[in-house]
Amino acid sequence: MGSTTASPHVLNGLGHFDIAGPQLSALAPFYQAVLGWTVEPRGPGYATLRTPDGSPNGALVEAEQAGITIGLVVPDLDQALAQAQAHHGSIAMPVTDNGYVRKAQVRDPAGNVITLIAGRAAV
Repeated sequence: MGSTTASPHVLNGLGHFDIAGPQLSALAPFYQAVLGWTVEPRGPGYATLRTPDGSPNGALVEAEQAGITIGLVVPDLDQALAQAQAHHGSIAMPVTDNGYVRKAQVRDPAGNVITLIAGRAAV
């Protein structure tokens, strides 16, 4: 069921998501069975989630605490960070280039963390 190719994403729209938890060995079969997503291990503590065509793909991330973080594709990462701070948000993770995308994380005024991803045709 999972898509094997990256699909284009709309700027300022959902581009990626991370699902975190302490045991990927339990998370992977859960998402495979419940939603039919394809899980592709990428190394210790990380696996790509392939969702249906037209949906953003995601990742399973090994972490002590469970959580879900959405990634939003923005046309100008630096400007989005400045706007977040100007509107009572804060930087949770500075700009990082992981070799695939440039991204950063911000906290909204309520404390929710979102990932901002530098705009690209596909992520």
